[in-house]
Amino acid sequence: MPLKNLLQDKLHQIICSAFASLQIKNFRYFWCGQCVSLIGTWMQRTAQVWLVYTLTDSPLMVGLIGVCQFLPMLLFTLFAGVIVDHYPSKKVIVVWTQFLFMLQALAFTLLTYFDLIQYWHVFILSATFGILQTFDMPARQSFFNELVGRQNIMNAISLNSTIVNIAKMIGPAIAGLVMVQFGMVVCFFLNFLSFLAVLTSLHYIHPEPQPPRPRSKERHILAEMKEGITYIWQNEELKFNVLFMAIICTFAMNTEVINPVFAKEVLQGDSGTYTSLMSSVGVGALFAAVYMSARAAHGVDKRLFILSMSLTCGLQLFLYLVTSHQLAMLCIAIIGFANLVFMNLANSVFQVNAEPQYRGRVMSVYAFLNQGSTPIGNFYAGALMEHCGGVSGFPGCGLISVFFLGLLYLLKKDQVRTWLTNTQKVKRLS
Repeated sequence: MPLKNLLQDKLHQIICSAFASLQIKNFRYFWCGQCVSLIGTWMQRTAQVWLVYTLTDSPLMVGLIGVCQFLPMLLFTLFAGVIVDHYPSKKVIVVWTQFLFMLQALAFTLLTYFDLIQYWHVFILSATFGILQTFDMPARQSFFNELVGRQNIMNAISLNSTIVNIAKMIGPAIAGLVMVQFGMVVCFFLNFLSFLAVLTSLHYIHPEPQPPRPRSKERHILAEMKEGITYIWQNEELKFNVLFMAIICTFAMNTEVINPVFAKEVLQGDSGTYTSLMSSVGVGALFAAVYMSARAAHGVDKRLFILSMSLTCGLQLFLYLVTSHQLAMLCIAIIGFANLVFMNLANSVFQVNAEPQYRGRVMSVYAFLNQGSTPIGNFYAGALMEHCGGVSGFPGCGLISVFFLGLLYLLKKDQVRTWLTNTQKVKRLS
């Protein structure tokens, strides 16, 4: 066979492997709806952070909005995981959360349009978002299994990460243009409209219903939460995944809080500078999502955990020396790449190692660590910048991450080394 044909066949195989889940109609509907909705969500999140910073001129107040937005996940995600485990159709939960997200965006739109918006309004609406996200995230993560089946779960996770990060790249860029030309209210209104796309896509999705997990009458929600946590802690793969996520997600992923302060105080920029930094995160993460989607069939390579964590922490420390806008964008894009690789691997470890009867609770722990730990990190980053200036945000987060990773290694050296050097790539799906 000519070399040209061999290359074409190889390219065709790579493309088919990278987009395998999109051949499934239900996932294709879900993916397309999310493409539109997530762009709107990132437009609102970008406008919301800038709104708070312009209302208060306080990094700490910006950090506190992150605290109130993600505090419900810290407090209630594990309860939500038990509920998700017992509910036969994850679609129903996702439909209701998306509808209520749409109403939250409408409230932002009306308050801003009539010039009534105040800090406490943003505080309450952010807390509302957090409560909804508490149920939406574990339900949506578990919903992938109903959409594509276990054999395609890693590819579905990667493709979902792709659209999340396309949105993270495009949403802030559009928000920057819209805020300059039309004001923040249009960002909130476009997010309201974007939920129509995901609700329409969910209308056309008809997954096979999953049987509810039997529950004995004498069991209660706290007992089942304890059972789920015990299950994770007794599984070495899941346990160390939790420990790594707890450190990185809490302290190394506070870019949303740091970026507006870094843009204004260090780069001496404006809202355009801020949105360009947010878009840089999305660009890096998009490349990572495409890369992870293409290699999904190879399973989870734990060595990438080391590389992704090292890149994130190292670049955050390096940003202490950066005052160039272009260099800052490059560093933040690479951090976005590394963070997405890390989160994709962490999600996959949970998905492929969790037994079906525990999946809702396991994914609620993923949600808890991914966003529920954010209040701690946001408060830390906001308070640090309030007292030490915007230049301290990135290196302060990188330094404390390195400290806790080193402490974990010293206390659990043999176990961590075994987990990281195990030649088995967790579980390869077949």
